[in-house]
Amino acid sequence: MSVSHATVHPVPVEAPPLQTEDANHPPLAAGVRMKDTQGMPGTIGGLFLRFAQFIFAAVSLSVMATTSDFPSVTAFCYLVAAAGLQSMWSLVLAIVDIYALLVGRSLQNYRVVSLFAVGDGVTSTLTFAAACASAGITVLIGNDLGSCGQNHCTEFETSTAMAFLSWFAALPSFLLNFWSLASR
Repeated sequence: MSVSHATVHPVPVEAPPLQTEDANHPPLAAGVRMKDTQGMPGTIGGLFLRFAQFIFAAVSLSVMATTSDFPSVTAFCYLVAAAGLQSMWSLVLAIVDIYALLVGRSLQNYRVVSLFAVGDGVTSTLTFAAACASAGITVLIGNDLGSCGQNHCTEFETSTAMAFLSWFAALPSFLLNFWSLASR
């Protein structure tokens, strides 16, 4: 079988002209990366969001768990589980953020950002769903059945509100991680 093989001949290529520094056009460096936006992992803003997530989820968990009749309602059990997961996830990532800030490391590795984006997406979705379910049951008990006298409506409302606040703090973390992942 007679097959011809292509040969490669190097062709001289001229380098593009150097860009001069100009007030309107600063020079471009090879491999320039986007600055770490506040709220992303490894920044002070990211650490603040993690602590806010942790505090709100922990308060939601502790308020709901201290009521005697939360195990009788599935939505409240779900809220306790979701708030527990959210608080553990946020505490672990807050510790990672503290480490990154102390060492001066950037957490913009593809695998790390992927893990953070998936974890934030899962925990924030679970927290939001649990808060919505608990809000529905709380409205049912308080407004529709009118039985707040024999239930802990104030504690249920407080725990649900804290779960929503935890979700409000988790959502920017997820969106920033997802944006960082999508912009690669």
